[in-house]
Amino acid sequence: PPAAAQDALSPEPAPTPELPEEYAYPDYRGKGCVDESGFVYAIGEKFAPGPSACPCLCTEEGPLCAQPECPRLHPRCIHVDTSQCCPQCKERKKYCEFRGQTYQTLEEFVVSPCERCRCEASGEVLCTVSACPQTECVDPVYEPDQCCPICKNGPNCFAETAVIPAGREVKTDECTICHCTYEEGTWRIERQAMCTRHECRQM
Repeated sequence: PPAAAQDALSPEPAPTPELPEEYAYPDYRGKGCVDESGFVYAIGEKFAPGPSACPCLCTEEGPLCAQPECPRLHPRCIHVDTSQCCPQCKERKKYCEFRGQTYQTLEEFVVSPCERCRCEASGEVLCTVSACPQTECVDPVYEPDQCCPICKNGPNCFAETAVIPAGREVKTDECTICHCTYEEGTWRIERQAMCTRHECRQM
């Protein structure tokens, strides 16, 4: 082919201007490691390749990087800093969510007459349920705004199926007299009355 066509197909590469020695970039493979800013580290040195990278060890094969065991982030974390090797929580949620409602940290609230709760700094809600004492009656009633049942009719007990008041003897029929008693060694009233039967005159 003509020389002109040959020149068009394979042009001569332009000569690369030689850089002065101080600007030449040497090959560090097998001799060291380079981070993303261009700093060189010797074999055996520890370094971080970038600002958010974890530490690496420079080896002859190149950087050997191991992810350390980072502490777990708090489940209430809402702002995570990832600019370091291990992510860090910078801000936690300062409120609690409970049964569809939102409460501020350390706020106390009542969810029912028997339940008192508190929004802890950890974001958890802790509740306590009132323990009701044993009633002195067998027919306690619950009031709408009170946790524990109350004895509206005063202390009482069962005499078979009937309810009799405590503190006096009650004649349940012509031959039987009953009275409420206390549990041994306490002031708690027994649920069942003590009854005594007498001989009855037949009419």
